[in-house]
Amino acid sequence: MSDQSMKHPPALWTLFLSEMWERFCYYGMRALLTLFLIESMMKGKPEAFLIYGAYTALVYAAPILGGRLADKYLGYQYAIMLGAVLMSIGEFLIVASTDILDLNTALRDTLMLIGMGGLIVGNGYFKANISTIVGKLYKDGDPRRDSGFTIFYIGINVGALLATTVVAVVGKQYGFEYGFGLAGLGMLAGLLIFWSGRKKYEHVPNINITEAGRERWLGMERWKTITILSLLLIPLCMVLIFKNSILIYILVAIFILVVFQLISAGVKEGGVWRDRMIALTIMMVINIIFWAAFEQAGTSLTLFAKENVNRYMSFLDWEMPATMTQFFNPFFIITFGSLFSWMWIKLDAMGKNPSIPMKFSYGILQLGAGYLVTIIGMQFANEAFQVPLLTLVFLYMLHTTGELFLSPIGLSMVTKLAPKNIAGTAMGGWFLSFAMANYLAGAIATLTGGEGHGGEEAVALSAEQGLHTYVDTFSTLGFVLIGFAILIALLSKPLNKLMHGVV
Repeated sequence: MSDQSMKHPPALWTLFLSEMWERFCYYGMRALLTLFLIESMMKGKPEAFLIYGAYTALVYAAPILGGRLADKYLGYQYAIMLGAVLMSIGEFLIVASTDILDLNTALRDTLMLIGMGGLIVGNGYFKANISTIVGKLYKDGDPRRDSGFTIFYIGINVGALLATTVVAVVGKQYGFEYGFGLAGLGMLAGLLIFWSGRKKYEHVPNINITEAGRERWLGMERWKTITILSLLLIPLCMVLIFKNSILIYILVAIFILVVFQLISAGVKEGGVWRDRMIALTIMMVINIIFWAAFEQAGTSLTLFAKENVNRYMSFLDWEMPATMTQFFNPFFIITFGSLFSWMWIKLDAMGKNPSIPMKFSYGILQLGAGYLVTIIGMQFANEAFQVPLLTLVFLYMLHTTGELFLSPIGLSMVTKLAPKNIAGTAMGGWFLSFAMANYLAGAIATLTGGEGHGGEEAVALSAEQGLHTYVDTFSTLGFVLIGFAILIALLSKPLNKLMHGVV
């Protein structure tokens, strides 16, 4: 462990490892989900993309409720542990929905949806609150905060790297049930680490069940009642995944409600906090656009890798599974993450640290440039209309450096901009922007074409048509993103003024 890392609170490393294994669970399931839906559950591409989009949207919407309940009743520790248990159970139910038990299609669909519901509700309790604890480890104005969140973000991506190599490969080569099972075991490991390191973060405000949570409600203490009622959210999640067309309207309505709550809370705190909540709302909208474009990794980019990328490595005599191509993103996060963590501290010391809006602009610019790499890749396509694997390598590298300009900075930004009494709600609102983005990502993925059901025969487009459709969609997306990045750069000064100097 480096001297720099030793300067951070010891609890950061407990949270780092806990989040690492939780992300191993989530990204392991995500890496396999689209191909599982198409190849094993016999869904058509558009249906699979929309199910994937609805599921990932709900995964990111759930922290709104999870953050609020932790703030008011459950405390952060119990909420995180409850989430870990529900996610583990959900993952093992998805194992049961595979071919392992030789069940009929209807029962497999039901078990899969119940498992997804458990993962959604569990993630709602886990994700927002562990990020909130990280923010509360640092005092206001502590220059280590951005660095600490970047280190925490590396933990997320170590888990993602393990998931997209180990889980993705095991699931594709030995059976989806083994991949999903490994993901569930990873979540149990995260739960054990979080519990065993509880002494290191016990000083964090609101870590334990609150006084309001100890009050009696419906015949028992409120925290127990909330735990039981949480289980009733699982059938609701099942309906929303199945009837995913109505989900976007619900997400927009919740977004408007959360924005109203945040701005109202800011108004009560004074003009500075009101302006900051307005700025946070604008940054949420920017975040939606970034992640709607970024989150093609689990859908259209995975199918692009399967159908139109030459994944054979002659020097190894081995073909990389399409699911494994998602590993490039966490690999580059880990490769560049420490450099970025060091860079923010150095730039701050030199007085040259870019403002938060400018960091977002640079991030979106790189994301757009990544999609334009596919135009270059198409010039080197082989006779089977497959682009070189290096196309994805450079695409994901640019996406990753863009992500490092935006995502860990965004987490840190929320903890800086939000009043302390609504920190969990603000973090939940931030994850709601991811929810809307993931739903939109599923819709964008359907533009890449392809109909039918199950396996290779599902591809209605020829390889040549498919390649052109993918590249046309990705390049259009790239040009739109670059234009949007320029717009944010032009608006960066008024946005920074609304933040009142928060960097």
